[in-house]
Amino acid sequence: MSESTKTVSTKKESADPSMPASLRLHLPATSANLGPGFDTAAIAFDFYLDIDASAATEFSIHATGRDADRTGQLDDNLILATYKSILEANNAPVIPLALRMENAIPLGMGCGSSAAAILASIALANHFGNLGWSSQRILEEANLLEGHPDNVTACWLGGFVAAACEGRSVHVAQVTPPTAWRAIVAIPAEPLSTTKARAMLPTSYKTADIVFNLQSVSLLSLAFALGRGDLLRIAMRDRIHQPYRAPICPLLPLLLPLAGQHGILGAALSGAGPAVLLIVDHESSLPQATAAIRTALGPGQQAELLAWRFLPAGHNPYLGR
Repeated sequence: MSESTKTVSTKKESADPSMPASLRLHLPATSANLGPGFDTAAIAFDFYLDIDASAATEFSIHATGRDADRTGQLDDNLILATYKSILEANNAPVIPLALRMENAIPLGMGCGSSAAAILASIALANHFGNLGWSSQRILEEANLLEGHPDNVTACWLGGFVAAACEGRSVHVAQVTPPTAWRAIVAIPAEPLSTTKARAMLPTSYKTADIVFNLQSVSLLSLAFALGRGDLLRIAMRDRIHQPYRAPICPLLPLLLPLAGQHGILGAALSGAGPAVLLIVDHESSLPQATAAIRTALGPGQQAELLAWRFLPAGHNPYLGR
């Protein structure tokens, strides 16, 4: 996908000194599930949605980067719609914003674009609406809107995360992935909605499949914590969602068999798909891993291959205020 630029509205920003100061946000791409960690585990990458927001006389967006034609539209914009709804629900005035956005996260590909957008909207509402929410409250509100805690916790906190909910509360454990590991994300031409991907799942599972996933996700968490790349081929196996989503995620059955070969430690659907995440043991293995992926895809499946680093735990989503 080529980068582009889109500007909507050219109204001058407000210079009213009573208005809140500008806010800058730095929200990373993420990959959830990681095979067996359905709605539980996720990891953050070093590709970002960057937003510079200021109070203005009316809403405007200057968008650059990936999918700028979509991120830059005022109508049907997830960030603006959620921002307004949060302020209205909390009886706070809706302050128009001038947004400058640089987006590097593929939209609708299972790379956490909706989590980044939801967190951005909540952080903006909290700041410009003077709601006084803590970082934990922002995370919990994002979980309620997203419907699951994995992507939002990785996006807000960085690193590899495992998350669980208790009512409204979100409990998170995080570790920094081994610095040598790299990610290759294979992105097909067409996006996939999370709603469609979830519709592929059954309403019940066999006990054997549940136990299989419990074994895998337990091993997955310790593999990341201990840096045991040798365990990822087994630890990223799944029976809960990937087999059912494979028919609408055509890259998945082609790339899963590469785990354990060519420097590729493990492979899984990225989030709900259709992109596929492949974890590589070292940067020096990226060329051979990329070649193996191209061979496995063959001439019938075109995909964009993006090589990313993993983000350490302890990410700060605020670039400045």
